[in-house]
Amino acid sequence: MTVDRPAWNESRARAMIGASVLIGITHRGTKSDTYEEVFGIVRSVDATLGFEIELDGSRCGDTYWLPPQLDNFIPAEPGEYRLRSTGETVENPDFLATWTIEPPLA
Repeated sequence: MTVDRPAWNESRARAMIGASVLIGITHRGTKSDTYEEVFGIVRSVDATLGFEIELDGSRCGDTYWLPPQLDNFIPAEPGEYRLRSTGETVENPDFLATWTIEPPLA
């Protein structure tokens, strides 16, 4: 089985290094979904490994890796974003990124 990967644009990805990103992740469950929000700075990019995010706020010092899918990052509108999960406020992030993680098929 071949997995189709979205096109990787090295120059576009590298331009994101140093950008702030607010990340929303939905974890699909068999009985209910959970939602996680984190934010931080893009520290490195790699076509295979993805995006290394150095987290800030309540997760300051943690590192989070996101898949190498540029289309999941959209420019954020200026303003304040309040994280439902922690109550923290993020001001003027450069990007928003959303992900959905599905449970494995039985």
